[in-house]
Amino acid sequence: MLVTTADHALLDEAMVADFCARAAGAGIAIAVVERAALTARLPDSKRTWIPFKGGAYSGANLFALGGPETLAAIALWRAVEQDRKKGWRLLWRLGPVLFVGAMLRLLTLEQVLKRIGGKLALDIRPVVMRDPLACVDVDKEADLTLVEQLLAERG
Repeated sequence: MLVTTADHALLDEAMVADFCARAAGAGIAIAVVERAALTARLPDSKRTWIPFKGGAYSGANLFALGGPETLAAIALWRAVEQDRKKGWRLLWRLGPVLFVGAMLRLLTLEQVLKRIGGKLALDIRPVVMRDPLACVDVDKEADLTLVEQLLAERG
Protein backbone atom coordinates (compact mmCIF):
# COMPACT_ATOMS: atom_id res chain seq x y z
CA MET A 1 0.00 0.00 0.00
CA LEU A 2 1.28 3.44 -0.89
CA VAL A 3 0.48 6.14 1.69
CA THR A 4 0.96 9.89 1.49
CA THR A 5 -0.54 13.01 3.03
CA ALA A 6 -2.93 15.61 1.66
CA ASP A 7 -0.39 18.42 2.16
CA HIS A 8 2.18 16.81 -0.17
CA ALA A 9 1.48 19.41 -2.87
CA LEU A 10 4.56 18.80 -5.03
CA LEU A 11 4.20 15.02 -5.26
CA ASP A 12 4.38 14.00 -8.90
CA GLU A 13 4.54 10.86 -11.02
CA ALA A 14 8.35 10.82 -11.13
CA MET A 15 8.61 10.95 -7.31
CA VAL A 16 6.09 8.14 -6.91
CA ALA A 17 7.83 5.99 -9.54
CA ASP A 18 11.25 6.59 -7.96
CA PHE A 19 9.97 5.76 -4.50
CA CYS A 20 8.02 2.66 -5.52
CA ALA A 21 10.91 1.22 -7.52
CA ARG A 22 13.31 1.53 -4.58
CA ALA A 23 10.75 0.53 -1.92
CA ALA A 24 9.93 -2.78 -3.62
CA GLY A 25 10.22 -5.74 -1.28
CA ALA A 26 10.41 -3.72 1.96
CA GLY A 27 8.08 -4.42 4.84
CA ILE A 28 7.93 -0.67 5.28
CA ALA A 29 9.69 1.98 3.23
CA ILE A 30 9.91 5.58 4.37
CA ALA A 31 10.73 8.40 1.96
CA VAL A 32 13.23 10.93 3.27
CA VAL A 33 15.30 13.81 1.94
CA GLU A 34 18.82 14.59 3.12
CA ARG A 35 19.31 18.18 4.31
CA ALA A 36 22.21 18.96 1.96
CA ALA A 37 20.09 18.04 -1.07
CA LEU A 38 17.23 20.35 -0.11
CA THR A 39 19.39 23.26 1.02
CA ALA A 40 21.27 23.11 -2.29
CA ARG A 41 17.92 23.60 -4.06
CA LEU A 42 16.10 25.77 -1.48
CA PRO A 43 18.61 27.30 0.96
CA ASP A 44 15.96 29.21 2.95
CA SER A 45 13.44 26.40 3.33
CA LYS A 46 12.53 25.56 6.92
CA ARG A 47 12.00 21.83 7.55
CA THR A 48 12.19 19.53 10.55
CA TRP A 49 15.52 17.67 10.41
CA ILE A 50 16.48 14.61 12.43
CA PRO A 51 20.27 14.21 12.58
CA PHE A 52 22.00 10.84 12.26
CA LYS A 53 25.54 9.72 11.61
CA GLY A 54 26.10 10.59 7.98
CA GLY A 55 23.37 13.19 7.58
CA ALA A 56 20.19 14.87 8.74
CA TYR A 57 16.88 13.86 7.19
CA SER A 58 13.39 15.20 6.80
CA GLY A 59 10.43 12.98 6.09
CA ALA A 60 8.85 13.15 2.66
CA ASN A 61 5.32 12.04 3.67
CA LEU A 62 5.48 8.97 1.47
CA PHE A 63 5.34 5.42 2.80
CA ALA A 64 5.07 1.91 1.39
CA LEU A 65 3.47 -0.76 3.56
CA GLY A 66 4.30 -4.27 2.43
CA GLY A 67 1.43 -6.16 4.03
CA PRO A 68 -0.62 -6.85 7.16
CA GLU A 69 2.54 -7.52 9.20
CA THR A 70 3.05 -3.74 9.22
CA LEU A 71 0.15 -3.19 11.63
CA ALA A 72 2.47 -3.34 14.67
CA ALA A 73 4.63 -0.60 13.16
CA ILE A 74 1.56 1.53 12.47
CA ALA A 75 0.54 1.17 16.11
CA LEU A 76 4.04 2.23 17.19
CA TRP A 77 3.92 5.24 14.86
CA ARG A 78 0.55 6.28 16.30
CA ALA A 79 2.13 6.28 19.76
CA VAL A 80 5.05 8.53 18.74
CA GLU A 81 3.50 10.60 15.95
CA GLN A 82 2.65 13.62 18.11
CA ASP A 83 6.41 14.13 18.57
CA ARG A 84 7.32 13.94 14.90
CA LYS A 85 8.19 17.67 14.74
CA LYS A 86 10.53 17.32 17.73
CA GLY A 87 13.17 14.88 16.56
CA TRP A 88 14.78 14.27 19.94
CA ARG A 89 11.41 13.44 21.57
CA LEU A 90 10.53 11.07 18.75
CA LEU A 91 13.80 9.23 19.21
CA TRP A 92 13.37 9.06 23.00
CA ARG A 93 9.97 7.42 22.59
CA LEU A 94 11.61 4.75 20.44
CA GLY A 95 13.89 3.76 23.30
CA PRO A 96 16.96 4.97 25.18
CA VAL A 97 19.49 2.99 23.12
CA LEU A 98 18.19 4.44 19.86
CA PHE A 99 17.95 7.86 21.46
CA VAL A 100 21.56 7.90 22.67
CA GLY A 101 22.88 6.35 19.46
CA ALA A 102 21.06 8.85 17.30
CA MET A 103 21.64 11.92 19.47
CA LEU A 104 25.37 11.23 19.64
CA ARG A 105 25.22 10.47 15.93
CA LEU A 106 26.67 7.04 16.47
CA LEU A 107 23.99 5.43 14.30
CA THR A 108 22.99 6.03 10.71
CA LEU A 109 19.36 6.35 9.68
CA GLU A 110 19.59 2.87 8.18
CA GLN A 111 20.91 1.42 11.46
CA VAL A 112 18.12 3.03 13.50
CA LEU A 113 15.44 1.74 11.14
CA LYS A 114 17.03 -1.71 11.12
CA ARG A 115 16.90 -1.81 14.93
CA ILE A 116 13.29 -0.68 15.00
CA GLY A 117 12.51 -3.23 12.31
CA GLY A 118 14.22 -5.94 14.34
CA LYS A 119 11.90 -5.20 17.26
CA LEU A 120 8.91 -5.50 14.93
CA ALA A 121 10.22 -8.37 12.75
CA LEU A 122 10.03 -6.11 9.69
CA ASP A 123 12.41 -4.87 7.02
CA ILE A 124 12.09 -1.10 7.48
CA ARG A 125 14.18 0.92 5.10
CA PRO A 126 14.60 4.56 4.15
CA VAL A 127 14.32 5.66 0.56
CA VAL A 128 16.38 8.80 0.09
CA MET A 129 14.47 10.65 -2.57
CA ARG A 130 16.35 11.85 -5.62
CA ASP A 131 14.15 14.94 -5.88
CA PRO A 132 14.69 17.00 -2.72
CA LEU A 133 11.36 18.77 -3.26
CA ALA A 134 9.73 15.55 -2.08
CA CYS A 135 9.99 16.80 1.52
CA VAL A 136 8.27 20.12 0.87
CA ASP A 137 4.76 20.00 2.27
CA VAL A 138 2.30 22.71 3.25
CA ASP A 139 2.21 23.10 7.03
CA LYS A 140 2.14 26.89 7.21
CA GLU A 141 1.50 29.99 5.12
CA ALA A 142 5.18 30.31 4.08
CA ASP A 143 5.06 26.73 2.76
CA LEU A 144 2.00 27.54 0.66
CA THR A 145 3.76 30.56 -0.84
CA LEU A 146 6.83 28.45 -1.62
CA VAL A 147 4.79 25.66 -3.19
CA GLU A 148 2.83 28.10 -5.34
CA GLN A 149 6.12 29.60 -6.55
CA LEU A 150 7.58 26.16 -7.34
CA LEU A 151 4.43 25.07 -9.18
CA ALA A 152 4.49 28.28 -11.22
CA GLU A 153 8.12 27.52 -12.16
CA ARG A 154 7.05 24.06 -13.36
CA GLY A 155 4.57 25.71 -15.68
